Amino acid sequence: MTVALLDCNSFYASCEKVFRPDLVERPVVVLSNNDGCIVAMSREARNLGIPRGIPLFKARSFLKEKNIEVFSSNYVLYADLSRRVMDLLSSRVPVMEVYSIDEAFLILDHLPSPPLPLCKELRDDIHRSIGIPSSVGVAPTKVLAKIAGDIAKKRSDGIFALGDVDVTGRGRPPAFGHEKDIDLVLGEIPVEDVWGIASGLARRLQERGIRTALDLKKVDDAWARGRITLTGLRIVWELRSIPSIVMEEVAPPKKGIMSSRSFGHPVTDLEDLLEAAGDYTARAAAKLRSQESVCRLIDVWLTTNRFREGDRQYSAGTVVSLEEPTDYLPDLVAAARKGLKSIYKDGYRYKKVAVFLSGIEGTKGRQGDLFRNPDPRKSALMAAADRMAARYGPGTLSCTIMRPSNDWQMRREMLSPPYTTCWDQLPQARTG
Repeated sequence: MTVALLDCNSFYASCEKVFRPDLVERPVVVLSNNDGCIVAMSREARNLGIPRGIPLFKARSFLKEKNIEVFSSNYVLYADLSRRVMDLLSSRVPVMEVYSIDEAFLILDHLPSPPLPLCKELRDDIHRSIGIPSSVGVAPTKVLAKIAGDIAKKRSDGIFALGDVDVTGRGRPPAFGHEKDIDLVLGEIPVEDVWGIASGLARRLQERGIRTALDLKKVDDAWARGRITLTGLRIVWELRSIPSIVMEEVAPPKKGIMSSRSFGHPVTDLEDLLEAAGDYTARAAAKLRSQESVCRLIDVWLTTNRFREGDRQYSAGTVVSLEEPTDYLPDLVAAARKGLKSIYKDGYRYKKVAVFLSGIEGTKGRQGDLFRNPDPRKSALMAAADRMAARYGPGTLSCTIMRPSNDWQMRREMLSPPYTTCWDQLPQARTG
């Protein structure tokens, strides 16, 4: 089997550069929610030594001195450009797994083009048609492809093949230049950097002298299964070039769906909190319907900012049970508001509301209620709302009134335009 991992380089920062030609060689950083910390940066910014996660207020003078462009997180733009990348990949490679917003595993066997030329074509097409740079790691398994992908990011051509891979379709030429002896590579990879090895497991492995990916590859199968479970054993097999982790062409339904963001400013008013809870519930419910599921329970949390000295602290949560499993937004919002009202206390400066949908099951084949017939109008209304959202954008229809004066929206003072999802923000080109 030949597996490739295509990874969009510095994805958030690259998205910000797509419609800003003046930023091609400029360092760019992207901030977290409420413009708090630097969470993403371009290669130019990374080369300046900016630490990831540093608060904006600590880096502001350095950013200004080095003429670094700063952006608030533009999730709508990033999601749309990610969709375009994945659509392009799926049109060329039938078997793929979308691993994250900027990564996808690809199976390159039995395709018209040999693996290496195909990877080069994909990189070129993504850069030319979408504007996003990428790198590709090629290997016999997903774990090895992850390692190869990390090496590919450091190469000027952006491609690296690891292990016994027929990269050209004509056999492996001896002077290909993209391959090293696989054990030499694995001997340089710390065990904590192996895909699937969590930090706690890495510490336990290191205590037993297993410090590199090569050490992990050589462990006994029985020991691996007993000490690091079947999942760990599969990682060991993958390091041995034995495909053992299946491709998930369709993402499995989530068992729980969370929606939460910190407020742009401390919130004291109950109406603001109820608006936020309604908005977060709508976001979670959209994900619930997209995977054709319903939920039985809604967890609602409310908390103050424990880092603000001098503020009174309070945190509470509750679980609201629904009369029947549903994906009907008005019922979900009503339950979330009910839960929030039950835990709200006046006189506190709140930082965050969280909504979590659980007790999730599929809409098809689920257990019905002997004494209650489902209302078909609810399903029809939600289907119409989803069509409206797909055509005009999320938030087109709402179950709650969003007051212009609300104080809970995220602070995004350096937000770029949506460009690709809003008619009045489409980029314009002028000549002459």
